[in-house]
Amino acid sequence: MLQAGSKPSDRVRSARHPASADTPSGQGRDCGVGRAEVAAEGTIDLAHLARMTCGDKSLEAEVLRLFDRQAGMLLARMQQSSPKAVGAFAHTLSGSARGIGAWEVAAAAEGLEVAARGCDPTGFAEAHRRLAGTIEQVQAAIRALVAIR
Repeated sequence: MLQAGSKPSDRVRSARHPASADTPSGQGRDCGVGRAEVAAEGTIDLAHLARMTCGDKSLEAEVLRLFDRQAGMLLARMQQSSPKAVGAFAHTLSGSARGIGAWEVAAAAEGLEVAARGCDPTGFAEAHRRLAGTIEQVQAAIRALVAIR
């Protein structure tokens, strides 16, 4: 049971390794789970992604590629934009990240959105670096996942 105030990533962790009911043979998650999927578990909630795409692997791959492209474009635009525009881009990115289950990207984007409203250049720069780092991790996971789908 989850505690009040738990983060989405806590829910993901608690749901990631369910009892052996995952496979007909009862051997658990390790059977049939590729390395790319295991590596992506820390960055993308694959169960959430499957629910959002009704389990369609082709659609999953398309949605992941779209997010990969959008995240790269928005990060590039943020480099030359005012804090107000950066906040709007971060808001968009947060929603997209939630759609694929990239909870850390969503949280980092929300942090940047808040920082964009503030007057602290150091906090703003740190929030932007954090977002860029989380996006880089998710993009690597996406590339690995899309290669096997």
